[in-house]
Amino acid sequence: MKKLAELLTQNEMGEILGHVHAMVALLEHDGVLVAWNPVFESNRGGMPLAKTLQACFPEKEKDRIKESLDAKLGSPFSIEIGLDGENRAIFCDCVLIPADGGRLLFIAERFDTETSLQEMIRHLNRQVKMFQVESESAKKIARNKQTEVEAILAQANELSNIDVLTFLPNRRMIIRTLQDEVLRIARYPAPFSISVVDVDFFKKVNDSHGHLVGDEVLRHVAYQLRDHIRHPDIVGRYGGEEFLILLPNTEATEAAGQAARLCKSVREAQFPVGGHDLKVTVSIGVAQFQPGVDTWDTLLNRADTAMYEAKKQGRDRWWVME
Repeated sequence: MKKLAELLTQNEMGEILGHVHAMVALLEHDGVLVAWNPVFESNRGGMPLAKTLQACFPEKEKDRIKESLDAKLGSPFSIEIGLDGENRAIFCDCVLIPADGGRLLFIAERFDTETSLQEMIRHLNRQVKMFQVESESAKKIARNKQTEVEAILAQANELSNIDVLTFLPNRRMIIRTLQDEVLRIARYPAPFSISVVDVDFFKKVNDSHGHLVGDEVLRHVAYQLRDHIRHPDIVGRYGGEEFLILLPNTEATEAAGQAARLCKSVREAQFPVGGHDLKVTVSIGVAQFQPGVDTWDTLLNRADTAMYEAKKQGRDRWWVME
């Protein structure tokens, strides 16, 4: 069977790129822009005359983009693309994919509050305003309605921070907590470590047993991680089969001890899913925050690198990035 890309015409591909929500741009090997889709055009905002990928994003992101252009390995990375209407940073997940003729394909997708959730909150806020202008005779009813709306808003806010598959903090929440922890350390110095956990050979589980069984495995791994960390520590789903653990007041040696226990607990657990008792393992990368050197994202990158080193060393193990 032919691949989809082989069956699409150039016009059809152009229509697709014009309707996707991701930013897509074709680059020369040094980052010079060749062509881009409408979403990329709208997101480069105040820099319409930019000729290179680096020039389309904030100054502080240029070094990271250059490093990714030099690497040309297709490894994903995250960058800040600007601020939203409430002056909060907006981030994108990005990847550079090698293309024909030595060129690169740049793809970036925002991760922020879902549009549907924003619309629901705006709708609820409109209801609150409507209740506030009701007549004096209806104030009691309005107060009751406002209480209901506040409860719904609180629930909506909680749901926006929870991963619906594992019920752990989602990517947005765990990154925000990581950022807050780094800011706290700047004011009150203390050791701080993180661990990136990745399920080994997860693609084989999906290919052999199907995605529903794969989802069950992720849920069971999440339970193992949640139940075998200390109370101050926080575990969240970072994305796909990856999890992120934050360990306040913890040095790398202690985090490595926890990683060893987590590898053992996952290895020895049996996951009864879909009529099968499956066994899986995890690889864990550990990194300790270096004051004056690390930012939240460089710390995350070092832990991610350590996790890949654990996989290179044979999986079902941990690695500490010095």
